[in-house]
Amino acid sequence: MESIEKAFYHDGYQLGLKAVETPDEKKYFEALSEMYAAIDKLNDSLFEFAASQGRNIACKKGCEWCCHQPVFALDYELDYLDTFIGKNFTSKQKQELKTRANEKNNKLSALNGDALLNAKHPCPLLKNGACAAYSARPMACRIYLSSDLGSCLNFYHAPDDKDVFPALLDFPMRAGRMMNEGFKAALKTKGILAKEFRIEEKLF
Repeated sequence: MESIEKAFYHDGYQLGLKAVETPDEKKYFEALSEMYAAIDKLNDSLFEFAASQGRNIACKKGCEWCCHQPVFALDYELDYLDTFIGKNFTSKQKQELKTRANEKNNKLSALNGDALLNAKHPCPLLKNGACAAYSARPMACRIYLSSDLGSCLNFYHAPDDKDVFPALLDFPMRAGRMMNEGFKAALKTKGILAKEFRIEEKLF
């Protein structure tokens, strides 16, 4: 597993170097999009493999239970997300999103530790049971895959129960985290220090 993690870190690092080789926002976002596409391709392979083995990955569009907890993302991911919103949302949609983001931020800003991690409030991007910016969602959303819907429901309804947690797939989570760590490390070589935020903290 360690060698595989190093490979994903290396891929993320190379994409991060590509992102900062020229002071061009378009190139920067293209590199980030490549990283997301690589993780999405990995996830597609996992879904296919699971189906071939008669097993199940419970996540699909319209399943929103994980979309009610805090989602943390690096600032370059949130810049990417914000640019997507700017290009694809109407003025009315942006204002509604800003209102929902402020409401969630007000509810969570005074929390920390387990109280924050276990808080359940819908993501401001959640609309009619699905993400309104799905193609631009951060890495954390892409790698949060569960093999058991019941475990997600239990965690949603009883987040403070330490014996209850989602049946998450470990491999995509590690792979995505290592790619993001590599990307972040490459930015650091150019003096760019990425910071982490909750989605609603930096949408606008």
